[in-house]
Order: sequence, then C-alpha cells, then structure tokens
Amino acid sequence: MLRVQEMAEADIDAVSAIRVRGWQAAYAGIVPQPYLDGMTVEDDARERRSWFRRSPGRPLNLVAFDDHAGAVGWACLGPCRGDVPPGTGEVYALYIRPDLTGNGIGTFLINALHSRATEQRFDTLMLWVLEDNLRARRFYESLGYTADGATQCDTYGDTVLSELRYRRALL
Repeated sequence: MLRVQEMAEADIDAVSAIRVRGWQAAYAGIVPQPYLDGMTVEDDARERRSWFRRSPGRPLNLVAFDDHAGAVGWACLGPCRGDVPPGTGEVYALYIRPDLTGNGIGTFLINALHSRATEQRFDTLMLWVLEDNLRARRFYESLGYTADGATQCDTYGDTVLSELRYRRALL
C-alpha cells in the first residue's frame, strides 16, 4: 500500500538514491552520459542534507512509501520561479525509483502534490521538462498539463538542452 509523507531528514539518503537513479534512467540518451555517470548518491545526499538544514519545510518535499519496498518516489513543490502571476506554484521535481516506473506511483505522488498545492493556495502549477524526454511529457500531458510555449535551455557538460514549460490549472 502506498502512502505519502513530508520528507524528514532520515529520508534524505533514500530520496537522493531515487533522484540520482531516476536521472540516470530517465535521461540516458538525452543528457550526456559522462554527466550522468558523474552523479553520485553520496554527493546528492550531502547537498540535500545541507539544504534541508538551511530551509526546513520550504519547499515542500513529499516522499511516497510502499509498505514492502520503502521509499519509492519523491516530489518537490514551491512557488514558481520567474515572472508569473501570484498563486502560481512549480513542481520542481518528480522522480520514481526506476525499477518501479509505470506502476502508478508517479500519478499517486503528483495527485498528493496537487492536493498540497491547493492547500498552499496555488491555483496553477508549472513545471519544466526536457524537450527530448517524451515519456515525461506524455505522463504530464495525461494529467492535464499542457506546454505553454515558454522554453529555456540548461547546460549539462558541454551540451545545451531545451526545456519546455508545462502548466495546469488546479481549480
């Protein structure tokens, strides 16, 4: 059975493993392999632990747990970055353990995130997706998110990749 709770400091190692393994699986063939190979759970956990101590409770981090498998997913939500109307939140991250992708955990976790976003009085959510990450784009589109035409570029090593902004009204 799945349940969701706010991330505690004790969850950081599991969340870092989900994030790093999630990146390495989801972005293989998109983000340069040396960049992905250079990511470590230990480095991510060290940075996340430092951030967690500096900013308790902000942004909101939710962890999905399975009674048998432990931590299986992580999502992060906060105010939207950039020039947007008040009441706009942003899904900063959503990662599922790669061996469990496609089992409904992502939908379960993002629905929990939507509920929390509404509680925080966000009426719209935005998120950024790598343009070439077709699986993620299809997933978000199936949940009512639509590309709004905004783009930005991120650099990974020597490679510049385009991201598309998606949005969804909550109310």
